Formats: sequence, C-alpha cells, structure tokens
Amino acid sequence: MLSLIPPNPTIASSYHIPIQFRKHKRDWVRTIFVGVLFDLGLVCINGTQFLIWFLFGWWSGCRGALYEKGIAWTKAAFGVLCIVMCQWFAPTNFVITTEGMDESKLFIRDEQTGEVKGLQLPEKLVFMANHQIYLDWWYLWALTYFMNAHNSVLIILKKSLKWIPVMGWGMQFFRFIFLARSWTSDKIALGKHLTRVGKEAQKHNKPFTMMIFPEGTLVSPDTRPLSKKYADKMGFTDPTNMLLPRSTGLLFSLRTLAPFIPDLHLLDITIGYEGIPPAGYGQSYYTIRSVFMDGVPPPKVHLHFRLYNVRRDIPIGDVSESQGVARGAEASEKEKEVFDGWLRERWREKDELMEEFYKNGKFKSVKQHPVESTARVGSMANGNGVAVTPGGVEIPVKLSSDMEALNAFCFFAPAIALNFLSKTKAAALSVLPF
Repeated sequence: MLSLIPPNPTIASSYHIPIQFRKHKRDWVRTIFVGVLFDLGLVCINGTQFLIWFLFGWWSGCRGALYEKGIAWTKAAFGVLCIVMCQWFAPTNFVITTEGMDESKLFIRDEQTGEVKGLQLPEKLVFMANHQIYLDWWYLWALTYFMNAHNSVLIILKKSLKWIPVMGWGMQFFRFIFLARSWTSDKIALGKHLTRVGKEAQKHNKPFTMMIFPEGTLVSPDTRPLSKKYADKMGFTDPTNMLLPRSTGLLFSLRTLAPFIPDLHLLDITIGYEGIPPAGYGQSYYTIRSVFMDGVPPPKVHLHFRLYNVRRDIPIGDVSESQGVARGAEASEKEKEVFDGWLRERWREKDELMEEFYKNGKFKSVKQHPVESTARVGSMANGNGVAVTPGGVEIPVKLSSDMEALNAFCFFAPAIALNFLSKTKAAALSVLPF
C-alpha cells in the first residue's frame, strides 16, 4: 500500500532545517484530511471500548476474560493506527542496530523475499529510552507492532491527560498509569498498578511492554540548563546530547515487577533522528504537526538495542521480600545510590552512542555484548556465533497487509457486537417456557 497523501519531496527534504525557518506554506487540505482521519480512528477505537464495556465490562467489574481480550484488541488497533498514519502520510523506516544479538534470530524474515516481518525479543520487556521528541512514544509503539506486542503496551503519563475527551478516556480503558508528579502518592498508585499487571502477565503468560523515559522530559532550551546545574552541583558529568536520567521511578518499577516476572528484561533503546544536529533540540525539527500535517517525517528512525536481564544484570537490590509497595519495592538509600550510578553509566554510554550517530549518521551493530549484560538473543557467550549487519537492518514502517488497516478503525466491532447479541438472544429464548 502506497502513501495515501505522500509528502511533497521538496518539502520532505527540509527535515534538516529547523521548523521555524522552513519556507513552504501549510497544505490545509492535507492538514484537515490527516486530522479528520486520525480523529476518526480515535473515535472508532474509543467507541469500541465503550461497546466492549457495555457488553462485557460493567457486570464483571471490568475484569472478565472477554473484556480483557476486547480492550487488548483496541490497544492493538491503536498500534495499527500509529503504523497507518506513518505509512499513509509520513513514510519512514526503522534502522535497527544491536550489541551482542544474533540478528539471524532477532529478525524474522519472509522466506521468499527476505524482507523483515517481525522481531523476536523476550515477551516481557521494559523499554528504557532517551527522550528527544514527543513522537518517541509513537515510534516505540509502532516498533511493538513488529514484536506482535502492540496489544500489551503500558505507558506512564501525567494525571492531567486522564480526562482529555476521547483520547484520555481511551487511555483509561488501556489502563495506562496516571501520576500526579508527587512521589509520596504516586508510588502507592504505581506500586498497586504494576503489581496487578505483573501478576496477570505472568499468570496468563501474556506479553508485557512498558515504556519509560528516565529523563522525564524532552531536551530543550529550558531543561538543558537545569540538567547541567544539577550535574555541577552533584559533581556528575553532564551529558552533551541528553539530560541526566532520574532513577527513582525506573528503580521502583523494576523492583515492583521483578518478583512477579522472573524473566523480565530491560531493552535499552537509544533513538537517533536524522536531521537533528549535535546537542540540538529535537522538537525544533520534528513535531506531530510538522511530521504528519506538513509531511516532513524523519527519513529514518535509528534504534540501537542493548538487552539486560533485570534480575541478573541490573543492581535493583534485594527484592526477595517485595510485597507491592512495601520494603521490597521502596529501595534503601544504599540500593538507590548503586542503581543511580548504574543508570548514569548507561546514560554516559548512550551519550557516546549519540556522538557516534551525529558523526557517522548511524549507529553500528557489534558482536560484543553490553557491559554487565548476560541477556542473549540466539547467541553464545562473548559474541560467539553472533551474526550482525554493522550498518543496521532497515524495516519500512508499514503494515504486513493492506486489509489490516481496517483494524485501525475497529471495522469489525459491529460484527462482534451483533454476534454477541444474537447468541445472548438465542440463549435467552432457549430457557423461555413458550
């Protein structure tokens, strides 16, 4: 399937110019069409969620198997919508590079064409990524489509987003975690939520994909000085291309999940966008409006993977007595200090990766495993038997079939509802005495 409204090549080539200096005029026909189609997808998904709640949720306390499967289906629908919007209006490719992963096992290819159709990663993952633009989460959700995990995404958001019409309601159905940015109260809500989803994921052997951006916000003219000020105060090295990470939420999340998901892994993703200069601010080049409505997407989204086993590789401390938000989840001061050092070291490495990216225009795959990592994807120790493509493997951000685009608008929801109602009516009639 080709782009529905492909970007103008001349306009699209301006991705390396800051938005405020781009000369082209806005295409209002394109802008309106993109907005209407995306809003239509949101309304269809949210409407289907309310339908699922009416049919399966209200009488089961929103806990029944049919309700859970229905909501997971709508979550997958939004993942498909993310792909559709890219494919139709803002075409781009993922370029994936790795460290110590056997790419012959990581990438699932079509036997006839050799085209990458999917990714084989651990089913229960926490994504840890640097945060450059607001679309980071969009592209990571699109990434989960290729992992067949786009129905299991969990995101932590500001509480103020909870009641945005349609979108906020939908995120509540998705059971995203809304925090008030007050750790005293947030840790209780976060602990209870993660305990529940961790138990469910392990008990029912369901995929689990949680996104965390430890920087907490975007790199910008406002946040960059604050990061440096704090680094100078604490005697830390301030990253050049990102902000100092905050360890509290990530450590608490890993400590809460680890006792319930023994095989939990952390996928450390370093994201690079073409066109952003060294130490540049991503939002000056890519916004939701500029990418989709103006038609200036990043030509390629570069993703560098490092994989860690949470229990074996990451110093999360003693979680043997973890009970939700009790002592096991709330780390001691010593445990916090050790983890904070581990996280800052990973951020130093990510900053070096970004320097390499800005210098060479890409990341590089290597056979060696990351320092302190014992996690493996189809490889032996010390990189033996690892097959890698140094320049990375390119994956077009598109659906596997044209018909799948219907899922973005929950096209089959009415048929499911009618089938359910017909069965309910038949069951009722079968017990009537006449």
